[in-house]
Amino acid sequence: MKKTAPGKLKILLVSKYGETLDIANAMQAEGHSLKMYIEEKGCKEIGFGFCTKVTDWQKHTDWADLIIFDYTGYGEICEQLRNQGKRVIGGSKYTDLLEMDRNFGHQQLKLHKIKVLPSYEFANFQEAIRFIEKHPDAYVIKPSGETQEFKQLLFVGSDDEGLDVIRVLKAYEKSWGNDFGDFQLQKKVKGVEISIAAFFNGKQFIKPVNITFEHKKLFPKELGVSTGEMGTSMFWTHDSPLFDATLKKFEASLAKANFIGHIDINCIVNGNGIYPLEFTSRFGYPQIMIQRAGITEPMGDFFYKLASGQHFDIKVKKGFQVGVFIVVPPFPYEDKKTFKLFSKDAVVIFKKNNKEGIHPMHLKNINNEWLITGDTGIALLVSGTGLTMKDAQRNMYNRVQNVIVNNSYYRTDIGDRWLEDSDKLWSWGLL
Repeated sequence: MKKTAPGKLKILLVSKYGETLDIANAMQAEGHSLKMYIEEKGCKEIGFGFCTKVTDWQKHTDWADLIIFDYTGYGEICEQLRNQGKRVIGGSKYTDLLEMDRNFGHQQLKLHKIKVLPSYEFANFQEAIRFIEKHPDAYVIKPSGETQEFKQLLFVGSDDEGLDVIRVLKAYEKSWGNDFGDFQLQKKVKGVEISIAAFFNGKQFIKPVNITFEHKKLFPKELGVSTGEMGTSMFWTHDSPLFDATLKKFEASLAKANFIGHIDINCIVNGNGIYPLEFTSRFGYPQIMIQRAGITEPMGDFFYKLASGQHFDIKVKKGFQVGVFIVVPPFPYEDKKTFKLFSKDAVVIFKKNNKEGIHPMHLKNINNEWLITGDTGIALLVSGTGLTMKDAQRNMYNRVQNVIVNNSYYRTDIGDRWLEDSDKLWSWGLL
């Protein structure tokens, strides 16, 4: 399959929730022809006015030079399309399982001789409560399967006897009953939470790799409910002991699965070692938007080279990149009435006509006005870059000041952890 014209591609973007609108917008601005499909019903309006939307992506596979799937669960389809000779960014059956089946992910970590934290699978709450009573300790509750999409259900215990986890399990039993599905109790360990991410071309990892620090709690200083994420800081590196001890060991397995795309492994690290927690075998959000802020080559060309199996170095900025979500009610909860009352069709206003570092999320474009749509209340991701973390933070928060979104809120401390975390990581020999 060849390019339709020098440098210009026909790109089909198959999205689960519309999270890759920013990537679609960027590739379209580079001059590529783009069609976007969004699967989730409540997200169908996202992207209107930004790019061409389609209602049946399968009708456009022959049209496309490049097909991008932005979420887990499409692995089998990706494999079929690759077998037909299509250039595809997306998962495989193997990498879908790594993310969606926590037990399988842990088994694979052990198989690749990577140390994991003890974790235990349960199908009902009473069984888990009896287990904690017999083995008192601090635990983390981790939903499995589809329930893991509800990030606020993840609970990190702090009581050494596990009493706080027992209370939460009892509350979940009352509110969820049998609908909760399987879940894990994982032994809690203290340390620095860090993610190691890289792009894979079907045969090998592409350098540099990406080291990421997520901020998951709703409020500054890690207070409040767990969200999917509120912001992230990151940097790129060619050499990483963290990468060598984790993702690098999966190179042969990913090549066997013919995986082409982005994969991330989230870990807790301390003076005793590196403890992987979970895989994300797709783009991360907002990770991919902040990565884009640091990648200095056109995104369409970058993805085309990756999907073609080419080996190349990613052209990236030196220093750090940070990003913060600007959100509106009812985020991080689902409440259609609240969303309709406070947020639906709210206008994103710019004090100055400068959108550099502004990444559209759940928006539509009507008469050149950006309006909030979807159903979750994520309006924008604002990014910043700099040679130091302080420079990147200053750049990002200056850009935030250029944006007015009624009833919006965001964290004011994205990147602050770096000062302490970096000292610890250096002392443990992990940077």
